[in-house]
Amino acid sequence: MREEKLGKLLASMTLEEKVGQLVQCNAGQFIENKMDITGPDGEILPAEELNRVIGSVLTFEDAAQARALQDKHLAADPHKIPLLLMLDVIHGLRTTYPIPLAMGCSFDDGLMTECADMARKEAAACGVHVTFNPMVDTARDPRWGRILETNSEEPLINSRMGAAFVRTAQGDDLSRKDNIACCVKHYAGYGAPEGGRDYNTVDMSERQLRESYLPAYKACVDAGARLVMPSFNALNGIPSVANRWLMNQVLRGEWGFSGVVVSDYNAVGELVAHGVAENMKDAVRLAMAAGCDIDMVQNAYYLHLAELVREGTVSEEALDKAVLRVLELKNELGLFENPYHGADEAKEREIYLCPEHREIARRAAEESAVLLKNDGILPFPETLRKVALIGPFAEERHLVGFWSRPGAWKDAVTLPEGLKAMLPALEVITERGCGAEIGDTDISGIERAVAAAREAEAVILALGEPENDSGEGRSRADLCLPGPQMELARRVLAANPRTAVLLFNGRPLALTELDAIAPAVLEMWYPGTEAGSAAARLLFGRANPCGKLSAGFPRSVGQCPLPYNRMNTGRPKPQPDSGVFPFTSSYLDSPNLPLYSFGHGLSYTRFETLDLTLSRETIRPDETLQVTVTVRNAGERAGKEVVQLYLRDRAASVVRPVQQLIDYKKVFLKPGETAEVTFDVTEEQLRFWDYECRYVSEPGAFEISTGYADHPEKTRVFTLTKD
Repeated sequence: MREEKLGKLLASMTLEEKVGQLVQCNAGQFIENKMDITGPDGEILPAEELNRVIGSVLTFEDAAQARALQDKHLAADPHKIPLLLMLDVIHGLRTTYPIPLAMGCSFDDGLMTECADMARKEAAACGVHVTFNPMVDTARDPRWGRILETNSEEPLINSRMGAAFVRTAQGDDLSRKDNIACCVKHYAGYGAPEGGRDYNTVDMSERQLRESYLPAYKACVDAGARLVMPSFNALNGIPSVANRWLMNQVLRGEWGFSGVVVSDYNAVGELVAHGVAENMKDAVRLAMAAGCDIDMVQNAYYLHLAELVREGTVSEEALDKAVLRVLELKNELGLFENPYHGADEAKEREIYLCPEHREIARRAAEESAVLLKNDGILPFPETLRKVALIGPFAEERHLVGFWSRPGAWKDAVTLPEGLKAMLPALEVITERGCGAEIGDTDISGIERAVAAAREAEAVILALGEPENDSGEGRSRADLCLPGPQMELARRVLAANPRTAVLLFNGRPLALTELDAIAPAVLEMWYPGTEAGSAAARLLFGRANPCGKLSAGFPRSVGQCPLPYNRMNTGRPKPQPDSGVFPFTSSYLDSPNLPLYSFGHGLSYTRFETLDLTLSRETIRPDETLQVTVTVRNAGERAGKEVVQLYLRDRAASVVRPVQQLIDYKKVFLKPGETAEVTFDVTEEQLRFWDYECRYVSEPGAFEISTGYADHPEKTRVFTLTKD
């Protein structure tokens, strides 16, 4: 539809019809479905009344429902304006790949692109027009359950992977039926709640916000994301959905975002609970003033916005701008010509769980897994005849993650299935041993598990968190393995030291006790559809682990939050990080550093950093510094290594991080092979937000390092000069 026709359409609509375009409801209000919802419904209104004017719907099941919803609406809408159909497609639709936090451990933007392409195709076939993805909240506190939904504690990884998802999912032409629009969330600072409790308040300086939290959202906006979702939390005293500085000044003013802003689930109504709105009508006033276009689920706009316009509190011009943004998105998606977009039941049957998609999911699970520890136990030889598979996740199929589609767990490959498919002659004895639920004290199965461990040549000990213990509303105050899992681990490891621990979880855990007794620990996260297949290949060496931690693992919950790129203090604790140093920034009962630092990850081969060289010792702002890292595979297996590049500003007008990841590249090396990995460092990468919130670089000395956080291998110094 041409732009002038959109203008005529808008002019022909009544006030109530305009408001309707800004209203979003659950599909379950119009058709029967089994989709989970993530909060309370708003005020329930007659479905027939809503259906006539409503602008968008979320949480539908499949292409058949997408078509039914669209048909039902178009039959009632006097202007025949199609619905926008939205859905959370966070780490795949039917074929699920690993949770985003795991994908961050791949340090592989290309792999993220492959997974996004798979998700785009399956989502489009389902009838999705908009996905609430990517989620790029910087998260430094593993108590927060939604850390699983972001890629990393590092904004650079979130920026690159988030932008890769946006570019891939949206493509060059949104009207193509296999492309979908992206809604970036949760803007802003949602990943830094007090106490790690979901939905909790966030209070930080503007400089910290701009330095660590805003870059990933901006990267996704710059990549062309068509929608943005404000976060639930209050940011510096103002809930994001009503934060005019955040939405109007920064998002639309500084960044030039012209797309649609959609509230999070019920967030407009929650302004009353926050205490910044007197009532629901007042909440609508505040949200509209901040530029929130769509009210998700609450129905507050439907009930109060027209009245606010009639009384002049909200201008009709502001309403028209919001409605036009929604209509423009529908037009860009080509919905006026084809309201079903890509919804295709035959296509669903063709591509859901197809071999190509399963292969991508398996490879992603392999490259996202992190070998935390290995004292020569792994990989197991394929000549093993009998293994004991022990633990609450030994036969578990719920390994796909919180944001997977209802029933997706049924398609997941279990560990026994993966092992038997790869090694048909292998005898696998399975024992659950105990539960993994918080508060579970039943240890009645441990004796059977110990007996199985004694009988086997080797043990695979599958531990972790139940799938629903990580995700939205799943904050934890204790990061140890829940239930009696440590009792199981102690007993099994005593019975058979040839034991490798497999971890399935959605957040970094406090594994200090387990690390002290387990000879091998392989972090699988929630790997998705091909969980068992990927785990089997990793355990027996058909795949070589190459993942690096995208968030550090604390020694105890008392260290949290524990960002790797922390600021120095005037009294830093001396290195090495051991012992007690009075009157320094340290703990009496624990080292400062995490158990496993950001960027840590082992391999079945051994990589050496031979050299780090700089093309020059001094650069000007218009010049590029070429950094070359020479790395060699000194082991006997082929493998992939992530070369990480860190920066430290030695002296600046404000305190700078002790280390900051500024680039990374993954390389594949055969045994004995050497590669030179080159990075281009520009003046822009040396910039920071100064005390007055100006984005500047300052002349002086900088350190460039490779290795991983807290463990530099090679370091060189260069100088930025403004002369």
